[in-house]
Amino acid sequence: MSNDQHRKFCLVVNPFGGKQQGLAILESVKPIFDAASIDLEVIRTTRPRHAYDVANTKSFSDLEGMIVIGGDGTIHEVINGMLDRSDNKRFPLGLIPGGSGNSFLTDLEVLDPRKATEAIVSGRRRLIDVAKVSLSDQILYAFNIIGWGLVADVNVRAEKYRWMGPIRYTVASLVELIRAKTRAGTLRFDDREIKGEFCFVLACNTIHTGKQMKMAPRATLDDGLIDLVVVKHGPGLFKMLSLFSKLYDGNYINDPAVEYHQVKSFVLNPEIAGPLNVDGELLGTTPAEVVVKPAAFEVYCNTGAQ
Repeated sequence: MSNDQHRKFCLVVNPFGGKQQGLAILESVKPIFDAASIDLEVIRTTRPRHAYDVANTKSFSDLEGMIVIGGDGTIHEVINGMLDRSDNKRFPLGLIPGGSGNSFLTDLEVLDPRKATEAIVSGRRRLIDVAKVSLSDQILYAFNIIGWGLVADVNVRAEKYRWMGPIRYTVASLVELIRAKTRAGTLRFDDREIKGEFCFVLACNTIHTGKQMKMAPRATLDDGLIDLVVVKHGPGLFKMLSLFSKLYDGNYINDPAVEYHQVKSFVLNPEIAGPLNVDGELLGTTPAEVVVKPAAFEVYCNTGAQ
């Protein structure tokens, strides 16, 4: 095959994300790309939002798509950068796990870097929904979760425990469960309005959240819906601990304390503005209006690929 027939990609790698194995992963999978006559333009991210800027401004006139080695945070930057482009250019994304949080890639069943690379080489792709999150001062796109209440409080507290390492999220979760803090607000979706005290509201595009917790066991990446999990005031500590123990198999949604809805949009309006967990990071504050954007982008993937 001559050089002008080679497939070409921009590859962004985050050397500092997750377990800081991005560059080692790149070296391990590069022979697969070489064998398939795929040329890579490698860009190492050096600062926050670097991946966003690449996806937002780079010309893709001679490139088939963009490959990302990183976790959910880097993927979030790339998706938002692409969907914010002034020229509305859309290009397929190849996702290779390289972070500590890989909720999205767990749903796609590409947690092994070599298998993820082989999916890119195959050229098979599938369309993925995103949730457009409109806040008072910005618009974000979420591919994984939007969380308010306890699920955002955990992130706030975990930042204070960063010295603990990955276990900080478990410790922070237990502390917030014990605190059992609630807040007042109104949640609207379809023809319903839920008003009162909430423990948390979590909207999921993916089945998995965090370390493979099945927060939305009925979620599908391309059904045009977002799965809304609502826990109101009153479960109590022992009930919350019981629910926490069932997160990894998804059975917690069968508990009467949990409401589970699949919706196309919703509006969350708390009495007091608070932080939002968007794709695992604290990226905004309420109130928020969320609308599903079906088939917003494509990923290389074997599962559900066309």
